[in-house]
Amino acid sequence: MGDLNNTTKLSAEETGRRFFVVSAPSGAGKTTLCQNLLNKHPDTIRVSISCTTRKPRGEEKHGVEYFFLSKSEFFERRESGDFLEWAQVHSNYYATSKSHVEELVSHGYCVLFDVDVQGAEKIKAAYPTATLIFVIAPSRNELERRLRERKTDDPVEIERRLGNALGEMVLARIYDYVIVNEDVKEASEKLNAIVFGDVKPNREEGRRQLDRIIAEFENE
Repeated sequence: MGDLNNTTKLSAEETGRRFFVVSAPSGAGKTTLCQNLLNKHPDTIRVSISCTTRKPRGEEKHGVEYFFLSKSEFFERRESGDFLEWAQVHSNYYATSKSHVEELVSHGYCVLFDVDVQGAEKIKAAYPTATLIFVIAPSRNELERRLRERKTDDPVEIERRLGNALGEMVLARIYDYVIVNEDVKEASEKLNAIVFGDVKPNREEGRRQLDRIIAEFENE
């Protein structure tokens, strides 16, 4: 896998089997788990690089953090059908390029997607064999604690994020796997097992944990 000098044309079903979509509420620790997976398998998996119309920040480079597009380029590619999913966030647009991720697969890589639940639904609709993975904190209180300890949001924003988390978790019932990120090492091992392991985590246990935490939010 990962030989850029050779490409293989795969069917949509085969392509989807190499797609792993990870979503999570803010504060659940998704970014750390994904980075651990990428660090462990640098030659076999790549992260999907999103397209955006926002301007680069700091040292960001085109084709590294994002594919930076003008709005006209973005709309042209959207109309041509190149985007698997897209969204508007404030005044900027973001999208996943179908041609980009299919090229990664053709070179032998698995592809890791870091998108929200709406984006995950669209990817699953286009590639039903894609694997959807949802990451959650072990409890509502723990999620709130993590958000407060980040010290990046005011109390109003934290409450908004907690409210959004409930909606995301309800939608996450369609996901294939749920990882409760209580211990980073253990959660990283579960993500690795889903993507590369022969023995997968228990799906039903993950769903029970998800329902338990949803109930905590609803009873708050």
